[in-house]
Amino acid sequence: MKNKQIVTILFLFSLFLLNISIEYSKYLDLVDEEIYETKVEVLNIYNKEEFNILRLKADNYDFFTNIDKKEDVKKSDLLNIIFISKNISFLDYLKGFYTKTISFDILEKSPLFRDKIVQKIDSNHQNEMIKELFQALFLAILISKDLRDICTNYSISHLIALSGFHLVVLSFVIYWLLYFPYSFLHKKYFLYRNKKYDLLLITILFLFCYLLLTGIVPSLLRAFVMFCLGIFLLRSNIKILSFETLFFTALIVISLFPKYLFSLGFWFSIIAVFYIFLYLQYFSFKNRLIHLFLFNIWMFLIFNPIVHYYFPQTSYIQFLSPIITIFFSFFYPFEIFAHIFNFAIYFDGFIKYFLDFKMFVYEVKTPFYFFIIYLIFSFLSIFNKKAFYILNFLMMVFNLFLYLRF
Repeated sequence: MKNKQIVTILFLFSLFLLNISIEYSKYLDLVDEEIYETKVEVLNIYNKEEFNILRLKADNYDFFTNIDKKEDVKKSDLLNIIFISKNISFLDYLKGFYTKTISFDILEKSPLFRDKIVQKIDSNHQNEMIKELFQALFLAILISKDLRDICTNYSISHLIALSGFHLVVLSFVIYWLLYFPYSFLHKKYFLYRNKKYDLLLITILFLFCYLLLTGIVPSLLRAFVMFCLGIFLLRSNIKILSFETLFFTALIVISLFPKYLFSLGFWFSIIAVFYIFLYLQYFSFKNRLIHLFLFNIWMFLIFNPIVHYYFPQTSYIQFLSPIITIFFSFFYPFEIFAHIFNFAIYFDGFIKYFLDFKMFVYEVKTPFYFFIIYLIFSFLSIFNKKAFYILNFLMMVFNLFLYLRF
């Protein structure tokens, strides 16, 4: 390992220690008394038979509590809440704890820019689940269990969770919207500047604002950091698409936000990019059409053992996931413009049919031992082609086990 890389790792580790100590200081303030009062935003509501579970966001942490079903609390409401903070461990604080609420009041909320975007999205639709879908697609607002199960059953949760693909589409749109106005200014005032590099920097600024708008979603943050790192490496004539880049991206994110160590969405995002790099390392076809279909099919199959360790829902309709993923490449940017110009509602009938489609669903969970072996051979595949062959064999065995059970 080069000296610069060692210095970078040591710096990031020091930054991690600094941020974890800051988090611990905030944790001590939380548990200093047996009860704690603060303002929170309602991120999501999970309906149970006897009560509702709320996922709440305070300034520094997320947590869960339950309330009576009679309470008129809605998603994105602002609450002043008093809860029991006794017996909350530091690990639970980082992961997101569950506690009992003593009392709460619903506060009047000043409309934010994000709320206006939500209103804009909702004005394009009448169906509540479709509204929820696009709130998630554009602003990373958490979805209900019903919609989450539908996405899992279709094996398209990766399309709903904002990540690298969404960032690429947004960066492409921003870049070309700015290209011609900036080209005019460039010719007149900034001929000495590198136009493409300037546009990329401006695009980063807009993407950073979007990242803040979404509340710094872990998977989107990973994509943003990797995008910035990629531009820096490109400027320095260093290889961008490498496992080393991914490694340092993960270190940067965790050093800045230690609690993302416990974010499943963040690690799914990291693993997805890992398999993309693995594909690029071992597969090479001149025909782009073959690449397009093989890549999406392979990514679907290679990721299944990972996904089914956490989400056991399985259906034969999941075989459509690669096709839906390809279609989504056109659907997502199209829907952005459709919402801006208020004609998205004309396609709600197709989306509603998609969401209401009844399918046979059964459960298959990846055994823990297989999950560990699979991860080991995934990592070894970076260095050894035989390990990559074994990984693909394990992939095929698991998918046969997954879909040929009946």
